[in-house]
Amino acid sequence: MTPLLRLCLLFTLAIGAHAAAPPNILLIVSDDHHWADYSFMGHAQVRTPHLDRLAAQSLAFPRGYVPSSLCCPSLASIITGLYPHQHKVTGNDPPKPPDLKPADFQKSPAFRDGREVMNRHLEAVPTLPRLLATRGYMSLQTGKWWQGHFSRGGFTHGMTRGARHGDDGLDIGRKTLEPIFDFIADARRADKPFFVWYAPMMPHDPHTPPERLLAKYRDKTPSLHIAKYWAMVEWFDETIGQLLEHLDKQGLAQNTIVAYVTDNGWITNPQTGRYAAKSKQSPYDGGLRTPILLRWPGVVQPAKSTALASSIDLAPTLLTAAGVLPTRQMPGINLLDAKAVAARKSIFGECFTHNAVDLHKPAANLRWRWIIEGDWKLILPAPQNETGAPELYHLSDDPHETKNLAATQSQRVTTLRTALDAWWPGRE
Repeated sequence: MTPLLRLCLLFTLAIGAHAAAPPNILLIVSDDHHWADYSFMGHAQVRTPHLDRLAAQSLAFPRGYVPSSLCCPSLASIITGLYPHQHKVTGNDPPKPPDLKPADFQKSPAFRDGREVMNRHLEAVPTLPRLLATRGYMSLQTGKWWQGHFSRGGFTHGMTRGARHGDDGLDIGRKTLEPIFDFIADARRADKPFFVWYAPMMPHDPHTPPERLLAKYRDKTPSLHIAKYWAMVEWFDETIGQLLEHLDKQGLAQNTIVAYVTDNGWITNPQTGRYAAKSKQSPYDGGLRTPILLRWPGVVQPAKSTALASSIDLAPTLLTAAGVLPTRQMPGINLLDAKAVAARKSIFGECFTHNAVDLHKPAANLRWRWIIEGDWKLILPAPQNETGAPELYHLSDDPHETKNLAATQSQRVTTLRTALDAWWPGRE
């Protein structure tokens, strides 16, 4: 963005800020949720009536993606608008000494010190709550949060005190929604706009849905594991219905942006109940793809877009709507800017080791880079952590990525590889 263009945008935002009160923002982040496991995305069994309603009222991007298919780096990218190689939170955990079992490692000084380094990486870059605070926003963290005490992300209020991925914050959705209702009431009394981070550990395992919901799915699949996961999706959907109903009852729906995304995908292994190979932690759409929804009644016209979208777009989109200028480092686009959406040709991403190899050098942890251009997707393994050859898929013909066309499309592989290298070479 040129200095002149930034000045014009800043002027436009300033004019808009005086013209109307900034909107409230509710950001909903589902957890370990496959992109097709919604009624509105065509699933034959899973029922998601409240998300269906939200999608119908939203500018919907069914071809949304997260850059990385693992919880911690994906959430860090959502809240910063940066790729993992930019904010440096690339995995879930710090390097594990080979002589320690995972459970012992999480109690060790090496783990505590490593997580502190990761927390400081996030503190070193702007976040949505910190930037929104410049416009007077109060902000609430609930649910999944990996980066220490909620205040380290810039939140003014929160539930997580500092344990690995959420501690008390993980009660949200599964046990209660009262902290959100109470926070909204506090923000209204203070006459301030609010930002809510609702990232429940749902439908994430443990898959422990209420029996009333599990009963609906027991006979729809021979796998009890899959039935439990499907019931978890509907349970999560119910909580969204409660949140949307609260906005309606409080007269807040009209001036509240509701944004939806998932942190990474999930495919249930029918035998074990764990995740299948082409989902979480993988470079495939089963781990990376997600619908992205944006509802702002009276401002954003409901529609279904065929364009590519990324979770890194959420920060610049929400900031611009709030009258805050996105930072120069944010590579995403404003999804409410039709010209910017139409001009985009490609989206990019990167997947890393679960435990970092080097907390300060993202490339040391890299497993794959990927690019999608139109219907074509190229996956490149990183030799420092993965073996194997490039993989090329035509997603509209092969949505489950079963036919690698790299051998017969060598020129396309070269073209897409060049674009990937220009984005990030993966060697820094």
